[in-house]
Amino acid sequence: MKNLLFLLLLASTLSCTSQKNSVADVPPTNYLKTITSTDLKTHLSIVASDEMEGRETGSLGQKKAGNYLIKQYKSNKIPFPKGATEYYQRIPAAYLNAKKNENLPDSENIWAYIEGSEKPNEVVVISAHYDHVGVKNGEVYNGADDDGSGTVALLEIAQAFQIAKNDGHGPKRSILILHVTGEEHGLHGSRFYSENPLFPLANTITDINIDMIGRRDDLHKDSNNYVYLIGSDYLSSDLYTICEDANKKYVNLFIDYKFNDRTDPNRFYYRSDHYNFAKNGIPSVFLFNGVHADYHKATDEVDKIEFDALAKRTQLAFAIAWELANRENRPVVDKSGN
Repeated sequence: MKNLLFLLLLASTLSCTSQKNSVADVPPTNYLKTITSTDLKTHLSIVASDEMEGRETGSLGQKKAGNYLIKQYKSNKIPFPKGATEYYQRIPAAYLNAKKNENLPDSENIWAYIEGSEKPNEVVVISAHYDHVGVKNGEVYNGADDDGSGTVALLEIAQAFQIAKNDGHGPKRSILILHVTGEEHGLHGSRFYSENPLFPLANTITDINIDMIGRRDDLHKDSNNYVYLIGSDYLSSDLYTICEDANKKYVNLFIDYKFNDRTDPNRFYYRSDHYNFAKNGIPSVFLFNGVHADYHKATDEVDKIEFDALAKRTQLAFAIAWELANRENRPVVDKSGN
């Protein structure tokens, strides 16, 4: 009888311990709080500074920005992915110029990686392009919103996941942070990754793409407490629900689906890096604040970024990624994408 009681007590203790350490039972709330306006501003003030010379694809300035990103990953002890030999996925000039010869030099995607604890072979990709348009007529186009905002969001998201992992609450699935190059010239970096994936596309469960989340557009003059979501329901009803639920539980932004309309003439769904995942059948969602008067102008500067909005939208992207990485099943592909 004593042995039976002991076994029952042991089983109960193990069950409680298991529940306590189960990632599924740990909300992302504490880790959301590590994503701050202050840190985002610190990073963006460097990434979108004149020193980076507008981050033109393959330029010295873009490489300086890339060095800064890698320095942050090393500082936070976030490694490059398994199967890679460095933080760069190198892309030759011949590839970048194959469709339209713009005399672009060699460039690089940059990646960082947080390995999953239970399903490491399944991967959530979080992407943003870190190139911009360089210097024109002596003026530096710093691209603070496009896409400095997405670039620094990735730094904060990766740090939040790493802090969680250090606390014993790392993601069940692996997280690939992917800074892509060549977006401004035709989504080249993400296309290169999709054609040369480090992890099989069949194992890539979602792409969360972030491109311009630091400002507001003319349709939201009275509030920056919104974000456009594009594509979440094109391939997967699950992904749409995950995005909605993550927002309601943790962030409470107004989700605007105006540009998700397939008849919208802007066709934003086809114009950022998520599309190179979506066209391969990978459920994808694009976070966006809409265009503004400084889009692709030298006036897209850090002093115009609304860092409270940038922080909340970054937190939403993290919350979506958290849910995707830790839920029991990967999002079902139950739609055509058309």
